Amino acid sequence: MDSTNTNQKSHPRGLYLLFFTETWERFSYYGMRAIFMTFMIHILMLNDATASNIYGSYTGLVYLTPLLGGYLSDRYLGNRKSVIIGSLIMAIGQFFLFLSASTSGANAITMMWAGLTFLISGNGFFKPNIATMVGQLYSNGDRRVDIAFTIFYMGVNLGAMISPIICGTLAEKINYRWGFLAASIGMLIGMFAFILYKRKMLVSHEGNDVGMPVKPLDIKSVIYIIGSIGLIFFFLNFQQIFHSDLDIINYVIYGSLIIIPTIILTNKTLTSDERSRIWVLVILVFFVIFFWSAYEQAGASLTIFADKQTDRNILGFEVPVAWFQSVNAVCILLFAPVLSAIWIKLGKRNLDPASPRKMAFGLLFLSLGFVVIAIGVHGVDSTVRISMWWLIALYFLHTIGELCLSPIGLSMASKLAPMRFSSLIMATWYLGNAAANKFAGTLSSLIPPSSDDIAKGAKIPHILGFQVTNLFDFFMIFIVMTGVASLILFLVSGRLIKMMRGIR
Repeated sequence: MDSTNTNQKSHPRGLYLLFFTETWERFSYYGMRAIFMTFMIHILMLNDATASNIYGSYTGLVYLTPLLGGYLSDRYLGNRKSVIIGSLIMAIGQFFLFLSASTSGANAITMMWAGLTFLISGNGFFKPNIATMVGQLYSNGDRRVDIAFTIFYMGVNLGAMISPIICGTLAEKINYRWGFLAASIGMLIGMFAFILYKRKMLVSHEGNDVGMPVKPLDIKSVIYIIGSIGLIFFFLNFQQIFHSDLDIINYVIYGSLIIIPTIILTNKTLTSDERSRIWVLVILVFFVIFFWSAYEQAGASLTIFADKQTDRNILGFEVPVAWFQSVNAVCILLFAPVLSAIWIKLGKRNLDPASPRKMAFGLLFLSLGFVVIAIGVHGVDSTVRISMWWLIALYFLHTIGELCLSPIGLSMASKLAPMRFSSLIMATWYLGNAAANKFAGTLSSLIPPSSDDIAKGAKIPHILGFQVTNLFDFFMIFIVMTGVASLILFLVSGRLIKMMRGIR
């Protein structure tokens, strides 16, 4: 095949199949995420703190299972089969949530746990494999790869933008079960399109099939898969089974986050430069936890806030709570090209900030977002609803923060990691995201109860001896946490840049 094709403007057809599949998977994920908190609170009648902790456990485990899914794909299944298996399992998970919303009592709770188990497990197969195939469509050195990933991630934001509107409207205006069913159908649309066109479209530049199985699954691996699904269900139900307050998921996630970096850093084959760069990654993961634990309040406490204390009426129409989850995706689609142009312009003048400083800016914008919402609720009684524009302004600032931090994360991990430790480094990065999401649920559980809830016996939450009596106190936690983290990262960024040993 003519090598000049690597410079052609058109992209392989397989890119658009992956774009379409990813769009519908994100539709399914973000559609469910947008309605899950209010479903637990209004339909399952769980209190805010319990719902927040379940949300944190779910989103935390979503970032753990790709480690297993990536391993099985590399050893046995290949990318194609992994995507199909993951899609089907997630569609089943959404259907279990549909069943949960269609019944009541203990059966509804059981169906919810089953749904979360399948969603977490299916995500493990899907997440690490769909993006991997994008790069495999191109030959080494093809300049179109960066543009291809930009197109691919537009699919992520497209799905994230439209799903809260569709699933949220169905859930809040008709019935929650239809919102979950829409998420299930969306996943099936992506899966069937992938099955129908994968043979024709998933072909590399050299003409080879992309993402084919490595070797047949052996019985031991099948047992591992089934056992892992059972283990996830056990983790999620541990407190109910043993009537215990012990959150075993905390120990699994935070313990893994300590053990894996320790294994890497104590390896005797590391050179001085390699160890120094890995230390940079470990330190940045620490700051990333603070960022995403605050950012992920979007699906947790900020959803509760939108539901209970935001005036959502526009000319007599009450905006569904879930619609606010679309603001971030809209802002990304609008402002990602702007921020990208700014970085390019600064780069031409040698003023482009190094990655640690960009991450510090991300934390700063996150803190400013919470400053805005804190101003909005300051001195306001818990029975008063504030204008939705305060919340929209927060989401705008958080999006700018995300655009500063998020795109450089995996890029940093790939640049700084020695090739022989690339998988473990990526595992550490995903574990950081898992820890952040679990921590997000813990922080969300600190949202103060309403006066009605207090009258019913709800306790006022506290952290480090500080009582969280109102929403201003609650948002101050995030202002201080992300603001201090940003300041520290700015102060140590010079040292971190030196430790990166020439890599920016």
